Amino acid sequence: MITEFNVLALMKGEEIYLYVYDDESRSALSEVFRTQAADHRLAFSWFDAAVMLRKAEQQVTLPPSR
Repeated sequence: MITEFNVLALMKGEEIYLYVYDDESRSALSEVFRTQAADHRLAFSWFDAAVMLRKAEQQVTLPPSR
């Protein structure tokens, strides 16, 4: 069985957020977004969290690119 990974990336100023996850860890990914959005030391905002969650949802509905 081949495990496929999803990748999301966000660049905000000097900060780079890179997320590599599989389908089973999507719920954990949303928790990471919430934690990072609540951390005032990071440039990652609640808006960013909402956008990244939407992108993660879109990856479920889109066919894999080959």
